[in-house]
Amino acid sequence: MGMAVGGAGGPKADINMTPMIDVLLVLIIIFMVITPLTPKGLEALVPQPPPPNSKPNLSDQRTVVITIDANHNYAVNSEGIDESRLGFRLEEIFKTRAERVVFVKAEPSLDFMWVAKAIDIAHGAGIDKVGLMTAKVEAGQ
Repeated sequence: MGMAVGGAGGPKADINMTPMIDVLLVLIIIFMVITPLTPKGLEALVPQPPPPNSKPNLSDQRTVVITIDANHNYAVNSEGIDESRLGFRLEEIFKTRAERVVFVKAEPSLDFMWVAKAIDIAHGAGIDKVGLMTAKVEAGQ
């Protein structure tokens, strides 16, 4: 890698690209190593079905499920509730509980906007973890 200063045609005005490409390749490798490989998204819990031939235990009665029907009506454990009162009701339920977990179950034809609104209300009420229930999980498959 020499530099031609003069000669038959005089000085050259060419840039030596090899060192620049080496630096760029090293930078690309550094950024590839630094960037995290895990995608960020919505962290959701899915309730696990009980093992076959097992008796229902008392912890199943403590499960709180927010249900949203096709008409955008909310219910907490089959108790109908207005959207404006949902946060207050969740705060009342979880006042004495140490584990703050709630599940959201909605109609499959419903837009996700309504589920996201219920998740947002639950987080606003101080719920630590919000899980999503699907028809497959509910059936125990």
